Amino acid sequence: MRRPLRLAAAVVATMLLLTLIASGLLTWTTRGWFEKDLRIRTDLVTRALAESLSRHWGSRAEVEQMLADLVRDPRIVGALACDGAGRELARSGMAPDDFSCGVAVGHAAAEPGDTSWNATLGGGAVMATARNIPGPSGATGVLVLVHDMGFAEARAGNARWLFLGALFTFAVAAAGLTAVVLRVAWQRWTAAVRDLALGRETRPEFQPVLQDVRELVERLAAEHQHEQEHGAWTPQRLKAGLRKQLSGEQVLLVANREPYIHHRGADGQIRVLHPASGLVTALEPVMRACSGVWIAHGSGDADREIADGRGRVAVPPEAPAYTLRRVWLTPEEEQGYYYGFANEGLWPLCHLADTRPIFRTRDWEHYRAVNERFAEAACAEAGREDPVVLVQDYHFALVPRLIRRRLPRATVISFWHIPWPNSERFGICPQGVELLEGMLGSSIVGFHTQLHCNNFLDAVDRFLESRLDREEDAVIQGGRKTLVRPYPISIEWPNRWVEGAPPPSESRRAVLARLGIRPDAVLGVGVDRLDYIKGIEERLLAVERALELAPELRGRLAFVQVAAPSRTAIPRYRELGDQVEAVAARVNARFGSGDYRPVVLIRQHYEPPAVFELYGAADFVYVSSLHDGMNLVAKEFIAARTDERGALILSQFTGAARELTEALIVNPHDVDQAAHAILTAARMPPGEQGARMRSMRSYVAQFNVYRWAGRMLSDAAAVRERGQGGVPRRHLARLAS
Repeated sequence: MRRPLRLAAAVVATMLLLTLIASGLLTWTTRGWFEKDLRIRTDLVTRALAESLSRHWGSRAEVEQMLADLVRDPRIVGALACDGAGRELARSGMAPDDFSCGVAVGHAAAEPGDTSWNATLGGGAVMATARNIPGPSGATGVLVLVHDMGFAEARAGNARWLFLGALFTFAVAAAGLTAVVLRVAWQRWTAAVRDLALGRETRPEFQPVLQDVRELVERLAAEHQHEQEHGAWTPQRLKAGLRKQLSGEQVLLVANREPYIHHRGADGQIRVLHPASGLVTALEPVMRACSGVWIAHGSGDADREIADGRGRVAVPPEAPAYTLRRVWLTPEEEQGYYYGFANEGLWPLCHLADTRPIFRTRDWEHYRAVNERFAEAACAEAGREDPVVLVQDYHFALVPRLIRRRLPRATVISFWHIPWPNSERFGICPQGVELLEGMLGSSIVGFHTQLHCNNFLDAVDRFLESRLDREEDAVIQGGRKTLVRPYPISIEWPNRWVEGAPPPSESRRAVLARLGIRPDAVLGVGVDRLDYIKGIEERLLAVERALELAPELRGRLAFVQVAAPSRTAIPRYRELGDQVEAVAARVNARFGSGDYRPVVLIRQHYEPPAVFELYGAADFVYVSSLHDGMNLVAKEFIAARTDERGALILSQFTGAARELTEALIVNPHDVDQAAHAILTAARMPPGEQGARMRSMRSYVAQFNVYRWAGRMLSDAAAVRERGQGGVPRRHLARLAS
């Protein structure tokens, strides 16, 4: 009922505004009409008296008598006769100081013939008219008549109020009718939707949305029932779902980055490192829950020593839960496949950044060969003909089709962790068609957002011969359907690194002491790989601008930026490191003094415990990505704040910004806006911090990584029920060949 009432109120307000404007125009118009009428009457009177006045102009008594006869008309309040030299001849109905012959003759001389002007007489509005009185040898004088305009004002007021009343009545009637019509239409529409959802017969125009509404209702009901039966998403619930929906099948995961790297230190001891990777952050808890096989590039210098003859090692080292299968690459293969095609080509292609994508034929050959190597490893690890294979990210666009050729009944889910570009930008890639065909070997292709799904479908529509089912968001090619779905990724909850970390208050004391920062500092934190899409330069510029805007924070505001080295074999990344160093040095030179450094730049890898310690110490965390698929740093910070304190500043160009709406959302390119967000975060009262953080923690807890994996595996189970990996049985033999 509120919407029709609000609309009716808007109609009334609009009508009142229009009425006020119209009433002003009406007053102006009617006054003009009355003045014109008076001038016409003056013309008639003076024409009638002109001959008599000319004949008796020399007789003051005769002229005064004629003027006295004129002012008997109630609308004429005075009359004045003047000779051509401006001397008064006669006056009637007015005091000498009301009008002078000099004024009258001046008006008559300015406009020959009839002229008129408005004036005030005795506190009332009057209109004076002056007319030249001709004589036998030319003009002999001027006759001035003064008209009372009170009647005109009264009539104009009556007309205005009548008009306002009529329009107001019309506005109320129109608003009431609008509200009634909208109310009836709303009731009919909601009744039709209700009938549609319940499967009753409804109007033909609602039929196209019948299936969508039913599917939505069924899905929401199923999710609600599932939540009631199984509670929150946990590793145990994910395992139970895997056993129930996929008969407990082993999950194979193909990713370039391995979750555990064995590295031999300078002291000769082998240490286990956790890579700075959002992919690893999200997927490692899933694999621990699913007890599958993670197939990855063995990049550690001690990886071969730890793995067996097939490159396999049980992980995590402290409590093995799944198997890590390492694939070995030569330096030339790593350079061409990883640094070349994947990170000098696809990475800048998919991100809106200032780096031009580079595609070399030799790099493509290495990329294709490495994809075949990983597909062979996945098939070798499969213990049956219909495994569930999760192919991760842009490094392995060709793997889904390669697996499909070897295992036609496999259920392959590809997840693209970075944005998918629009079709025009995607056309830059010389091997774009091969990439699309490779990905369409999947049963399901997943992205973080619906926008990226739409871009992928548009690229398929533009570059491939295939049929798109826009209603189901699917691609049909070669008789097989590939679903395209948004799956916003998240982190584990409860988080094992948070559970093992000290309380935020202790973390703060430890971090401030270790970095030499004063106890009452306002501490900002950024944690990223050193990558040009992360907006680290823009972030430090915002810190600099904040110090310019708030001199009282100089000496107190400290921003700690952890920038883990990444892809240092690529020149653009080495240049970026130098640029970030230069910006940090300049800011420190401008605002630093003594032991105080406003920017603490740490260019080294931090293990998860140290990262979460920083999160716990921070007053705010700034995520300034210029373009990002999701960004899990934001969600990790939220998980770390068990004290419900701290503020999150989040770039609008991250997928996380669509979910974490209680963060301070900024455009990182707008340095002033970002600086004001830093000041807002620094001054945010504890009550507001707690309210925002509780809301975000509730969201991340509910939509955690187990839910993300559960949705994908549930969709995979539905695909398998429809027909072995989404492949109709009649096509299995052809695909196998």
